[in-house]
Amino acid sequence: MSPSEESPVWWTTQDAAVAAKAKLPPGVWDFIDGGAGAETTVRGNVEEFAKVRLRPRVLNDVSDVDTRIRLLGDEHADSGLELAAPIMVAPTAPQTVADAGGESATAAASTELGLAMVASAMAGHTIEQISATATDRRRIWQQLYLFRDRGITTDLAARAEACGAGALVVTVDSPWLGRRLRNLRNGFRIPAGISPHNLAASLSAAPDVSSVEDYSQTVMDPSLTWRDLEALTGSIGLPVWVKGILTGEDTKRAIDSGVAGVIVSNHGGRQLDRAIPTLRALPEVVAVAGDVPVLMDGGIRSGTDVVIALALGARAVLLGRPVLWGLAAAGEEGVRAILSLLIEEMVDAMGQAGYARITDLDASLIAEPGTAYGRAWTTA
Repeated sequence: MSPSEESPVWWTTQDAAVAAKAKLPPGVWDFIDGGAGAETTVRGNVEEFAKVRLRPRVLNDVSDVDTRIRLLGDEHADSGLELAAPIMVAPTAPQTVADAGGESATAAASTELGLAMVASAMAGHTIEQISATATDRRRIWQQLYLFRDRGITTDLAARAEACGAGALVVTVDSPWLGRRLRNLRNGFRIPAGISPHNLAASLSAAPDVSSVEDYSQTVMDPSLTWRDLEALTGSIGLPVWVKGILTGEDTKRAIDSGVAGVIVSNHGGRQLDRAIPTLRALPEVVAVAGDVPVLMDGGIRSGTDVVIALALGARAVLLGRPVLWGLAAAGEEGVRAILSLLIEEMVDAMGQAGYARITDLDASLIAEPGTAYGRAWTTA
């Protein structure tokens, strides 16, 4: 790395995006940055945060703003997983398309900061390699798909458990790969030498994923039902979270299936274009989830965005593209810089708004929540 790459100075996550785009081949940039269809949902995820206005409170003691949370277990219990801030790295893969350090570099940076990471099933490094770089292996969670061959899912889950992973995350919004027009127009293929080694370690032979679209047709299972999720949650020792929920109805079904938590997600706008932005879906899911913890991803570009999500009921957020931007621009140090930036912005936003503790944040921070989106924002 050059000296500037060792200590990148970015004032916003968009600065990292500019640096990443300048460094990556155009097709790889489009693979990371693009989404399904006209990318209405990709933009909508970000735009929903931009619509929100805040109601700051004054003359509160904010001399010691504390961003720590306990994600697993009771908030006041000794058990569970404490995070330095309610920020996790979303499963994105293979991260080795952005930088050779890939998921191992991301795990090292995120866990060193006291955060957590969800390793993708399609990660460029194995769960064994990823967890080995973590300061605490419980801070590494493993993403799963319910593949056509359930033996692959079971083996990957068992490997994660053997590595000391903290939880499993089942992505359920992908009966097949969405129509990602940038990839189709570019004729994009995964660069030679890059492979989903995490998945390959649960197979008898390395898969050919040069065409992500073609490979997804062979492994994804469009016949999945809630019974399949129930079978998994009933057979796994680790907590199982479900990712890809956007409605109250599906939240109830997920909870009835035995999940430990729900992740509001539209796959970063990469599956169904025109799907509801995740911030708009969040309050409806939270209202139905009750005591079951809810996380969210999609459109988060600043620490203020994180605070908004928490005020509307999320326990924590997952960060996708900005982490890849940091990784592509400056490797492990870039990931560390992005995550540190969001924590700093969180502290500033909370202090300026008059909140010293995460547990104090609620919907009263949001200006006119009932009129911004109508019924979807009803939290009663």
